[in-house]
Amino acid sequence: MAQSPPASAGQDGHAGDDHHPEIDWIAAEDSPEFKQLLAKRRAFVLPATIFFFVWYFGFILLAGYAPDFMGTSLIGGFTLGYALALTQFVMTFVLGAMYLKRADRDFDPLSRRAAETALEAGRRKASESDGRGDGGSREVTA
Repeated sequence: MAQSPPASAGQDGHAGDDHHPEIDWIAAEDSPEFKQLLAKRRAFVLPATIFFFVWYFGFILLAGYAPDFMGTSLIGGFTLGYALALTQFVMTFVLGAMYLKRADRDFDPLSRRAAETALEAGRRKASESDGRGDGGSREVTA
């Protein structure tokens, strides 16, 4: 059974605007910009994930093993357990906002520079292969 190309593919079966055959993926991976991007993202995402899990599972453990503490009334029928449950939403919103701010300030510029480096390396590689005298075309034989 023949597979149809993805919905984003053009008439020639290649991917849409996101397909860049001129990218040198090895150069992209080896570029200092890409390595710096990975390091900066890891430096944010790893601690944020650990914090999220400690906060979330801490709440679950308190709910399961400290019902008297969680049942402490703050105002009327509003208990400490309800307050901590609501902080889960606040914490998620704050972490998301922090990530967006960091992405705008650090990750996106590094990502653009890494992409430009990869495209430039790919173009340079393509122009070098075009200089071989055969126009850069290769004949593939089976």
